[in-house]
Amino acid sequence: MKTGRIITRDHEIKNMLENAKAIAILGVSPKPERDSNWVAGYLKDHGYRIIPVRPAQKEILGEKAYRSLDDIKEPVDIVNVFRNSAQIVPHAHEAIRLKPKVFWMQLNIENREAAGLLTAAGIDVVMDRCIKVEHERLCNENGL
Repeated sequence: MKTGRIITRDHEIKNMLENAKAIAILGVSPKPERDSNWVAGYLKDHGYRIIPVRPAQKEILGEKAYRSLDDIKEPVDIVNVFRNSAQIVPHAHEAIRLKPKVFWMQLNIENREAAGLLTAAGIDVVMDRCIKVEHERLCNENGL
């Protein structure tokens, strides 16, 4: 089995963003003023299939929302996480069952224990980076 890695290099992040199609967004808020909602909308506007994961919601940004990663029955390339660092390990276990290529912890979110579990299961990990900021910086030719 392939071992995952903690990804920090720009060219690797750019490659994963350019090759991803479906992104599950864990902890996305239904409130438009929240960063998680704004980031999800940005990703959707840039051609990604977003899969909101928020227990109390039926729909976010016009997409069916799921209670947990365990409820998703389609392939997911990236799990993008908006949760407190201390809450990440149970989600890492869910992600291991889902088998995305990448588990991405947003800016100011880092959990080494979860990263170890995920990489041992063959899932690459990005920590403490905003997926929107990285996409704008690395993938938008005009910086838009």
